Amino acid sequence: MSDRPTGAWLELAVEVDLEAVEAVSEILARVATGGTTVEPGFQLVEEGLGARIDPSRPAVVRGYVAAGDGSAAAVDAAEAHAVAVGDALGHLQAFGLRPIGELRTRVVREADWAEAWKAYFPVQRVGRRLVIRPTWRRHRASIDEVVVALDPGMAFGTGLHPTTRLCLAALEPLADEGRLRDARVLDVGCGSGILAIAALRLGAATAVGLDTDPIAIDATLANARRNRLGRRIRARAGSLPSGEPPFDVVLANLIAGVLVELAPAMRDELRAGGALVASGIFVDREGDVRAAFEACGLAIEQRTTEGDWVGLVARRT
Repeated sequence: MSDRPTGAWLELAVEVDLEAVEAVSEILARVATGGTTVEPGFQLVEEGLGARIDPSRPAVVRGYVAAGDGSAAAVDAAEAHAVAVGDALGHLQAFGLRPIGELRTRVVREADWAEAWKAYFPVQRVGRRLVIRPTWRRHRASIDEVVVALDPGMAFGTGLHPTTRLCLAALEPLADEGRLRDARVLDVGCGSGILAIAALRLGAATAVGLDTDPIAIDATLANARRNRLGRRIRARAGSLPSGEPPFDVVLANLIAGVLVELAPAMRDELRAGGALVASGIFVDREGDVRAAFEACGLAIEQRTTEGDWVGLVARRT
């Protein structure tokens, strides 16, 4: 993140029902040159060192708009983007999605940036053994826990979003069945690298990460080093095909439309009998994703849900 422009940023924040997260994220991303984050509703436990997800609480979508040197004129210019976002959110409400709150704004100084967003990411347990520990928090691991140390920066993949948790939770049964043992893993849209790192921690041998965002590649490689896995993870900017030999496992936490588009390419990345772990699927798009997977020879083995989000595990037949 050292190449991010210095100065100030205007933070845009909206509380939304889970049904509206994807649509609101897309609206903020139109103007948020500093990136967006999604924080589902959660309750802090264990004196603030852990979190319990509460699906009844609204999520918070945040976006960051460059505000130059933080002067009044620069902030006013950034506020113009906020007005456009507010108008778009108003139009979105007309589609009858469940509640979308008021748009809130605040100025975040560059000097404060590194600390401003950290409060939203607690230590979190996923499944039986996986623990996602932000690097700035403490956690005393038990003997059976598999800990992933993570600094997401501006890359997607903190473990807090339901789609990330669905993918993480799907890895444990694969590990229990021995399907991750010494496996080669491909992480499509690797973001922070959280899925690839978790797969390695659960027994995979090597991983390759692909992402169209160079920031994500930097984050993946940095997090690999934090977890002492730098020699076992390769990451590069790009998409499919990977140009690599077939993989044992492909991880894809993407949106439904992209999963449909990439289904044949993801199948081609898998060896026969290999597993595809996919999420980012809103429940009303599940049928489209299933149809695309089955049409190209990916048989659905497992379905999990969290709120209105769906995770699928498929096998190349």
